[in-house]
Amino acid sequence: MAVVPKSLVIVESPAKAKTIEGYLGSDYVVESSVGHIRDLPGKASQLPSAYKSEPWANLGVDVDNDFKAHYVVTERSKKQVAKLKKILKSVEQLYLATDEDREGEAIAWHLLEVLNPTVPVHRMVFHEITEKAIREAVESPRDLDRRLVDAQEARRIFDRLYGYEVSPVMWKKVRPGLSAGRVQSVANRLIVERERERIAFTTADYSSVEAEMSSLTAFEASLVALDGDRIAAGRDFNAQGELNRDDRVILTRARAEDLVTSLQGTTFTVKSVESKPYRRRPAPPFMTSTLQQEASRRLGFSASRTMGAAQKLYEQGFITYMRTDSTTLSADALGVARDVIRQQFDAKSLPRDARIYKKKVKNAQEAHEAIRPAGETWRLPKDLGFKGRESSDDARLYELIWSRTIASQMSDAEGQTVTIRLEGLGQRSELVEFGTSGTVITAPGFRLAYGQQADEEDDRELPNLSEGDSVTASSLKSSEHQTSPPARYTEATLVRRLEELGVGRPSTYASILETIQRRRYVWKKGQALVPELTAFATVGLMENHFSHLVDYALTARMEDDLDGISTGELETAPWLSDFYFGGLDKKGEPLPGLRDLVSDDRLMDIDPVEINTIPIGVDENGQLVIAKVGRTSPYLQRGEDIRSLPAGITPDEITLERAIEILEIPEERVLGQDPATGLEVIVRPGTFGPYVSLGRFPKMPVGSSPGGQLLSLPLHKKELKVALSYLRLMTDNADDESVRQAVKNPKRGIGDAALKRLLQHGQSNGISLLEAFEQAEQAGSSAKVQKAIRGFLKMSHQIAEFQSLDAPAAVEACL
Repeated sequence: MAVVPKSLVIVESPAKAKTIEGYLGSDYVVESSVGHIRDLPGKASQLPSAYKSEPWANLGVDVDNDFKAHYVVTERSKKQVAKLKKILKSVEQLYLATDEDREGEAIAWHLLEVLNPTVPVHRMVFHEITEKAIREAVESPRDLDRRLVDAQEARRIFDRLYGYEVSPVMWKKVRPGLSAGRVQSVANRLIVERERERIAFTTADYSSVEAEMSSLTAFEASLVALDGDRIAAGRDFNAQGELNRDDRVILTRARAEDLVTSLQGTTFTVKSVESKPYRRRPAPPFMTSTLQQEASRRLGFSASRTMGAAQKLYEQGFITYMRTDSTTLSADALGVARDVIRQQFDAKSLPRDARIYKKKVKNAQEAHEAIRPAGETWRLPKDLGFKGRESSDDARLYELIWSRTIASQMSDAEGQTVTIRLEGLGQRSELVEFGTSGTVITAPGFRLAYGQQADEEDDRELPNLSEGDSVTASSLKSSEHQTSPPARYTEATLVRRLEELGVGRPSTYASILETIQRRRYVWKKGQALVPELTAFATVGLMENHFSHLVDYALTARMEDDLDGISTGELETAPWLSDFYFGGLDKKGEPLPGLRDLVSDDRLMDIDPVEINTIPIGVDENGQLVIAKVGRTSPYLQRGEDIRSLPAGITPDEITLERAIEILEIPEERVLGQDPATGLEVIVRPGTFGPYVSLGRFPKMPVGSSPGGQLLSLPLHKKELKVALSYLRLMTDNADDESVRQAVKNPKRGIGDAALKRLLQHGQSNGISLLEAFEQAEQAGSSAKVQKAIRGFLKMSHQIAEFQSLDAPAAVEACL
């Protein structure tokens, strides 16, 4: 007889459920909710009938009743909810074992609300999936933390109000399909501001001289001073291309080349040798943001790729929970780490006391321990069962986490940094000074944990020289350099900047980065995040009309306020009311409410032409050259001349000279005539470069005309399906499938059974389906079907008039 489980344990994912069920035994059945089971409705039609006509129905939040959220069970969750309810009827206890952060607490609350259990309910939390951790969690459950639930709900409602009210403004004023959000809009602003800095940047030219010096061993040195003046390096210039230090001189190309000639055969004297102790502490264990940054730097992973691999490792019980803003290790974990160091490395690598790291994050609310290997013994990367797939994402990420955790508890790396200065006289009596430095690691300490991943480059050991020693330059060379504009953000550096500003949370960064790329605000050039012109337009719109929503300090304050709700310092409804209806900032200054900002009166002040226009410059004839976002793709304009922007061009590359060059590319050029068709062969400029076409394209209809409106519809729209079915029928009305499609789009009262009878009649008599329609009465069709067929035949006869034309010409004739 099968054992009936006494308790139901609900987790988020099926993979996690499978692992945990193996630890708990037959008294427990472990099922998953498969993520959130309820959410705010996507549209008013998903609400109960009583609320569909309410003015707030589209938001799913009753803004006039303390911002009460109206949740609905998501379509994909209905089947799983029914399954959970069925299991719940046969058990004695319910354990809600969702993640221990706000999202997990909210999922547990929604399960409680929807399942409405009559058996005892326990909140079970753990931050690693090991047998010991799971059994301890079952034995020590806690109550549901309603404050965490309130904080998550406030965040969800806030994001719904922000997104559903501001995004439509983007659609109207920039282009459809865009979105706005509390964190993503700030992320876009950061990326656009960095590109603006690059556009405004003025490049400076400078040169350098390098020498290979010969002593007992060869070493390289660089010119640092000439006749007592320090030589300028890249860091000595400002963004305007000017020196920002008065005690530096620019070495020109001509002067550098002259020095190379003058210094040939020069003997240099060691002016000074300075030795300083080198010491470097290990980095703390990973939290979510630093894991994403390091995985990007070392492995080239995107944030979403990192979190996907980390999720798999967590669910398999290999690492602790991966959404955390803590760098703390538990006492047990510290003990395990020190045991591993004793076993794997020498005694010098283990400090006397465990290292304690404290990360100052305001109201840290995620899991309360750093990301580390799970369990009472930490398996080495080679022992984890990744044989044959050592290069898989999860294997590489586990090794990174293991190394970082172990390194965090090891000794400092120690050594000596030596700096040497050399003097010499050129053939023209120039007094020059060369310098070099190198670090020798004497005690690798934590670097041993990284193996080939040591943080520094290989040691650069210099010869043992003393003041007054002589060396010669075996070779000299000059190099030209240009100052570089500020580097664009990568996913890793953007996450770090958002974290510094206090915007967003560990659980949000990966999805935000994915969203701004999916919405085509940014694209990747290598690892760099490049803003589209769309991002410039939307950021300009936000800065000018919703400035406080992209203000870094105010956005960080919103984050703090949301944390304040989780601690009970703030109440949700008044806080949301200030945001939506208007309130005061911390200085007592009035802040406009979101509802007022998106009112029709306010939106009338937003000029879409101005928002979507980016001035480039003025040509030699005084004509303004501009870039425009466009409804489908960006383009350049000068007077009546319009050209698409080539794909892959970055905003800082759209200089006046480059824009004029693109605008002056001929619109089209006839290469000759195709002897087979008599049509012209034409070369045209395109977004992805020049292309060749046979013949000319039919003229596109005016956008406001019926034809233009039809062509602007998405492919899934009914009107476009009808038009395409007509075009197919026009092309070949003898094709039965063409006729069937035209009958279905739109539906004409000819059902499947009637259509099947007519098809059989046609096949039996060797005629097409359209010809069978002409014999509908003989085929036994009802009077109602015959009437519908007469209407269809009338339409098909009208279409037949265009059958002699090719498809483009037929479309043009119809319109």
